[in-house]
Amino acid sequence: MTPKVQAGTEQDIAHVCPVPHIPEAVAAVRRRARTILADWGLPPDTAEDALLVISELVTNAVTHARPPAVLRLAWTELDGRRALRIEVTDAGPVSLAERPADLQPDEHGRGIPIVAALSARHGVRTHSDGVTRWADVEAP
Repeated sequence: MTPKVQAGTEQDIAHVCPVPHIPEAVAAVRRRARTILADWGLPPDTAEDALLVISELVTNAVTHARPPAVLRLAWTELDGRRALRIEVTDAGPVSLAERPADLQPDEHGRGIPIVAALSARHGVRTHSDGVTRWADVEAP
């Protein structure tokens, strides 16, 4: 049985995964999350959607933000139904001067529309430690 929790509180965090600030981190975090979601019994189709959301949010943190970054996965409630809360917190955006010169604008900017398409709701919270981007993926 999945516990009912209120999103946004520290006690609802079921799994925390530090995100190394390197491009290879996305694949490593995705593999770890795949194992966790399978252990939690998330159906394969829903898990694939969640993994894509995780990949997009982690990529955003590694590519466009300052370290440290962390992934949090937890169960939450969405209109009386169960949902997986995915959060990636980082230390905030890098300045234009800090951005790598090889970032091509046409290769970026698709992540949030993908997150929006695959999640029931999503958003951004700014706080003193940085920025948290989150998404809720409905779980059957």
